[in-house]
Amino acid sequence: MQEKIKLKEKIAYGFGDAASSMYWKIFSMYLLFFYTDVFGLAAATVGTMFLVTKAWDSFFDPFVGIYSDRVQSRWGKFRPFLLWMAVPFAVIGMLTFYTPDVDTKSKLVYAYVTYSIMMMAYSLINVPYASLLGVMTSNGKERTALATFRMVFAFAGSLVALGAIEPLVIFFGGSLTSSTGWFYTLVVFGIVATLLFWGCFAGTKERIKPIKEEQSSLKQDLSDLISNKAWLILVGAGIATILFNTIRDGAAIYYFKYVVGAAEDENYSILGISISLTGVYLVLGQAANIIGVIIATPVANTIGKKRTFLGAMFLAAVLSAIFYLIPPTGIEIIMLFQFLISICAGCVFPLLWSMYADTADFGEWKDGRRATGLLFSASSMSQKLGWAVGGAVTGWLLAYYGFKANVVQTAFTQTGIQLMLSFLPAAGAVISMLFMFLYPLSEEKLKVISRELDERRATKESN
Repeated sequence: MQEKIKLKEKIAYGFGDAASSMYWKIFSMYLLFFYTDVFGLAAATVGTMFLVTKAWDSFFDPFVGIYSDRVQSRWGKFRPFLLWMAVPFAVIGMLTFYTPDVDTKSKLVYAYVTYSIMMMAYSLINVPYASLLGVMTSNGKERTALATFRMVFAFAGSLVALGAIEPLVIFFGGSLTSSTGWFYTLVVFGIVATLLFWGCFAGTKERIKPIKEEQSSLKQDLSDLISNKAWLILVGAGIATILFNTIRDGAAIYYFKYVVGAAEDENYSILGISISLTGVYLVLGQAANIIGVIIATPVANTIGKKRTFLGAMFLAAVLSAIFYLIPPTGIEIIMLFQFLISICAGCVFPLLWSMYADTADFGEWKDGRRATGLLFSASSMSQKLGWAVGGAVTGWLLAYYGFKANVVQTAFTQTGIQLMLSFLPAAGAVISMLFMFLYPLSEEKLKVISRELDERRATKESN
């Protein structure tokens, strides 16, 4: 089970998150703006919709995990979903950014329906994709390397999305408030995402089989999951990390449009593409995320995943708190801190997904049963709950601070938006550290678990 994964398979695995992240970054960065400034809904209404739809979708994830654990096909348990769901995923994403010519109440119903279906489609392709990491190899370092490739491609996909989305919307529609521009932009991204998912399906392989072939009951699987202390702690850390990112990401476009006041008036050229100051900020963050992902593997291999996570979140919390002191006119300092904070954030995500795979091994070692799909789907569920709460809080905070779309904001509102890029995300980073301090799986413990599981599999194969 210690087979070394070839470079081309690591790249193919990365294709999957490049596809997911292009869509996810557009949704996390721009959907709130789309709903308030293009679609025409109130910020508080959108915040509530995010909470309701994402909470429902979060609880849908375990059903996907349970089902995928029980799939038997010539392609494995998880890879078939990349083939089956790529086109539906792309199409519903396009429809989510379509603006029907109806009244406000009907628009709200349309937004609830399309966004709910979009999140379900995301679960049906992304939960199996995440679970695939747990069955490609049992080697801890190879898992971290795969998670690193996944995150590099994820942030690269996000970088492409954030760099291209505003120019594409303007190209198709003439301005960032053009409903036509948004729809056709998502058509382009949908086609690219479909091709990437199919590339991931074709280039990866499932290798790990459960030691016990007989199917355990759902009740037993859930009991094993809840008793997995390492997984529970990791979920807490993951949710807090998502809150850190969601609030910062969701407030960024408002910060530049309404606090800095230059998001629509100043444009910069990157590789010949005209991009707004907001776009520069977001693209810079994605580039820095990639640096963080690349740094994560050698650092974690040297000092361990837990220490690397704690160090990255500590620096992110400190830098985020200092961000509040930067004046809106200090563009160079704003960009510098975005770069540094995003490096820290980039370090964390490959560690989280590699550690989730470790907790699957821990559960099998402890209980003698393996439910990779359920564990990863429950992990995805927890992260979506984090996104749900973070997205809702972002909308509610904007409403609390008196935000009104497309008007000059009050000083109180501007201060609130600044807090959403500084002290509030810093609090999320601190909470994630508190959880990680309790995480019990050291590198030494994992080596013992991996060795004993390999011995059990070898014994099974020899019988």
